[in-house]
Amino acid sequence: MRAAPLPSGVATRIVAIDGCGGAGKSTLAAALARELGATVVHTDDFASWDDPVGWWPSLLEQVLEPLAAGRSATFVPNSWGGPERPPVTVEPGRTVIVEGVTASREAFRPYLAYSIWVETPRELRLARGLARDGVDALPLWERWMAEEDAYVERERPAEHADAVLAGQ
Repeated sequence: MRAAPLPSGVATRIVAIDGCGGAGKSTLAAALARELGATVVHTDDFASWDDPVGWWPSLLEQVLEPLAAGRSATFVPNSWGGPERPPVTVEPGRTVIVEGVTASREAFRPYLAYSIWVETPRELRLARGLARDGVDALPLWERWMAEEDAYVERERPAEHADAVLAGQ
């Protein structure tokens, strides 16, 4: 990854790792975070089965805008039906990785120093998702993937990425 300059007026280096569900984004984000000493914010902390891609204003308001202004960002991660999770605070000034589906969406691009698109075959992504969530989640995954397809068609994130990587 090239040295990523900060966009004008943005106080924190924000790197997006985008791709469809099951592409390998979280694995890449964890490795990159270790290498850079970065904090990771997951779009899954904002998304849900009922709202796969429309949650983005919350991440923009609660994370990107405060970090860009040099302020701490605090949010409560979605529990995905489990127990409530405690608030998370992300400090400004260092590198922050925003990882997950739609992480490099058009509304986020003014805040991004660098973006990565992870391209992985649909069949592999679905197999990974069902291995994690169980075969009963197939209808949820089918709906989720349709929402992702619409996002990719509408915003063409790979065309705007600084790097496109093959998922494994």
